Amino acid sequence: MELVSLLMQDCQSTGDIQSKLKRLFAGTIEQMLEAEMEDHLGYEKNSIEGNNSGNSRNGYNRKTIISDYGASEIAVPRDRNGEFEPKILEKRQTRTDEIEQKILSMYSKGMSQRDIEDTLREIYGAEIPQTLISKITDKILPEVNEWQNRPLESVYPIIYFDGIVFKSRKDSQIINKCVYSVLGIDMNGHKDILGIWLSENESASFYASICSDLKKRGIQDIFIACHDNLKGLGEAINAVFPKTKQQLCIVHQIRNSTKFVQYKDRKAICADLKKIYGAVNLDDAEYAKEEFREKWDKKYPSILRSWDANWAELTTFFNYPEQIRHLIYTTNAVEAYHRMVRKFTKTKSIFPTDDSIRKVVFLSSREITKKWTQPSRGWPMAYSQIMIFFADRFIA
Repeated sequence: MELVSLLMQDCQSTGDIQSKLKRLFAGTIEQMLEAEMEDHLGYEKNSIEGNNSGNSRNGYNRKTIISDYGASEIAVPRDRNGEFEPKILEKRQTRTDEIEQKILSMYSKGMSQRDIEDTLREIYGAEIPQTLISKITDKILPEVNEWQNRPLESVYPIIYFDGIVFKSRKDSQIINKCVYSVLGIDMNGHKDILGIWLSENESASFYASICSDLKKRGIQDIFIACHDNLKGLGEAINAVFPKTKQQLCIVHQIRNSTKFVQYKDRKAICADLKKIYGAVNLDDAEYAKEEFREKWDKKYPSILRSWDANWAELTTFFNYPEQIRHLIYTTNAVEAYHRMVRKFTKTKSIFPTDDSIRKVVFLSSREITKKWTQPSRGWPMAYSQIMIFFADRFIA
């Protein structure tokens, strides 16, 4: 209450209160620095105990510190021997940790370095150049590497694979960089991003490196892997996790099937395709596929050519009850995550480096996964079925 009364004196606006808080902040920091100096020297200011002690005060340095209260000038005490190392305000420190956290928060929410610079200038009256903002965000890279290499669970019932493309600079050219994400559902039904991998080209060797990395980090078994049939991915999964069942995304398959269908036929094609993937069991699905063939194969022969080639992986979900089917027939879980990442990064049209992509995707992921506190919908029933179908693969 005393602080409130003090702030109210001679204050006519919120700006007056902010100004007083800034002076109070600066004064508090200076008092703490004085206390640190006394502890360093071993005697109080102007005390005779300092005579012939071998060290003494030697005036002050002035420095400007940027905090939540704006830019404040601070008097930092010096000692003659130059040995004083303050803890509350370290040498060469010009901003508080709170400011750095705000910069990281703004960066994670998709703000460009220029926007962050303008925002800090408007709110705090502080000039923090983009080069410094970049250095501050670079401090997150060790955390990104630690997160990317963290140990994983030994078993994941379901894992989803999907990629998202960003534009990046390389040798004065703009190229596409694919960020491939792996989303896992653990035994408790909780979702988590297991890692992100960057590549210019999505190749079999790239997918093999992802699967090998997952195994090195502790995954011993994956029951079902859901993906969109990128070339080489299925083989890479089989090579590292040979027992894993694979389910191709039905939604991707339908999109590819209707890509070159005339608009007037699209509604009917989709309805007939739904009879295939919406069938009660595999026998009914095969019957619906043959009906589709008789009706549409002459006009659109390429549609069932793709379904026939991938039939085993497209129909994996028919082996399981409804509780598991709705979790694995599509990669929507990881695609929804990528839509959120895109929302956070929409202001960044081109990234200068791979590290800049890693930073913003990691920070976006951290924001997104904060809300993943509940198990996947219908998980208790799905888990009970998983225990039946994969009973021999549970690790004690």
